[in-house]
Amino acid sequence: MNNAIYNQIRIFQSIAREGNISSAARKLEITPPSVSKALKLLEAHIGHPLFVRTTRRIELTDAGQQLLEQTSAAVASLEKSLESIRDQNQEPSGLVRITLSRFAYLLVLKPAMAAFCQQYPGIQLEISVYDGTVNIIDERFDLGIRFGDILEGGVVARPLMKPFREGLYASSAYLAAFGIPASPSDLHQHRLIGYRFITNNRILPLILDHHGEQLTVEMPGQLMSNDIEVMADGIRNGLGIGRLFEPVHNLQPDKEAFIPVMERYWKTYPPVYLYYPKSAGKTKRVKTLIDFLLKHTAECPNEGGFYSPSSQ
Repeated sequence: MNNAIYNQIRIFQSIAREGNISSAARKLEITPPSVSKALKLLEAHIGHPLFVRTTRRIELTDAGQQLLEQTSAAVASLEKSLESIRDQNQEPSGLVRITLSRFAYLLVLKPAMAAFCQQYPGIQLEISVYDGTVNIIDERFDLGIRFGDILEGGVVARPLMKPFREGLYASSAYLAAFGIPASPSDLHQHRLIGYRFITNNRILPLILDHHGEQLTVEMPGQLMSNDIEVMADGIRNGLGIGRLFEPVHNLQPDKEAFIPVMERYWKTYPPVYLYYPKSAGKTKRVKTLIDFLLKHTAECPNEGGFYSPSSQ
């Protein structure tokens, strides 16, 4: 493949990601006519149209979708390989895009972020806080943090946090007014501070561990949110029984005010992993952040919740 075809494929991929020629041109820092010309030359070389125009944007044809799927990983891998060689004997620099949930930001990235930026001023961080599942290769993220190590192909997972429980907490004022539940059947008389996934508009059910089996409990509630801090405020203000991961509870400045209830029924979540495309892990800017987070969390005094480097 000659340089012209490679450049045309990169421009084609940018058009597909951005949705139109003007946005792709801005992203690539070239003129729209240059983008249009490159696309026409690529379509002539392949012998098929790659896009069809709609009223607001251009959409991939079947041939375009096939070309995108078959070239994206290869081009990304080539770019990362070239970057890793260019990085040798240079200070790490460039953009690192991270996707992670709210709890992962609070527990992992937030405590390390300032120190990392001060130590590596040449690296720019772009942080996307999102509780839904993200395909980091398709969305072009360099790394992410989430539960479990079942990932898409071409992705590496490194253990970061050990399994921990999702606790049920209430305020003393709430328990004084409604009583202390002792069994799952008691919860029907209580209020749950609910969690709603914004990504699919689904309410997270309350799942308990009942003798090793999962038990789903329906509870009424007055407050619902997709934010950990809002839920914590609801608990401390006596609005119901709320769920917080134990490490998140430990971060609360007034954690003693959060009374644990029904502790023997708490659900345990799987380990948390830091994950990244194999090609991204070869670049100095991404590897620098990976190594920093692994070292920082291993040294974090969070009741043994993080893995040590020797356990990885």
